[in-house]
Formats: sequence, structure tokens, C-alpha cells
Amino acid sequence: MQEEFLIPLCISQYRLAKELNIPQTRVSGIVNGSRRITADTALRLSLFFGNSAKFWLGLQDDFDIEQAKSLQPSVYMQIRRTNMVEQNVFA
Repeated sequence: MQEEFLIPLCISQYRLAKELNIPQTRVSGIVNGSRRITADTALRLSLFFGNSAKFWLGLQDDFDIEQAKSLQPSVYMQIRRTNMVEQNVFA
């Protein structure tokens, strides 16, 4: 958020927090990756920046997936795809 939105638009974390009517600690937590974007925050961000709440939740999902993959790569590498998909059992 910092690199893609705040810096190019010359908006401080403090100003964003004030505009969204949320605590500045919530914004800084999201920016530094220690806090998730909730549905409430996604709605507020979408109204302020003119995009969709799903955009913000999608960014959060992408971040969560990358974090999970980096924390336990060996666990995920052990999982093999089922051959049921190849046999088209669900059709």
C-alpha cells in the first residue's frame, strides 16, 4: 500500500487514517504487514481510493498465500495432486 498508493499520491499514513476514520496504528499495521485488511477496512479503502473492496481483500489473500508458502515450503511441496482430476470424476 505504501509504495503503490500512499507515496505516489503524497498521502501519509496519518492522513489516510484520518480520512478513513480509523486509528493510525491500524494503517501502520497494514503497511508493515502485522495487521490484516478486514472487510471493514477494505470497504473504507475502496471508497477512498475509488476501487473495490474485493481488490483490497484480494491483495490481503495474495499476501497471506505468499506468507504461508514462505513459512512452510517443504510441507506444501509434499502434497501431490490427485489423479481424480485427470480422470474427470467430477464431470
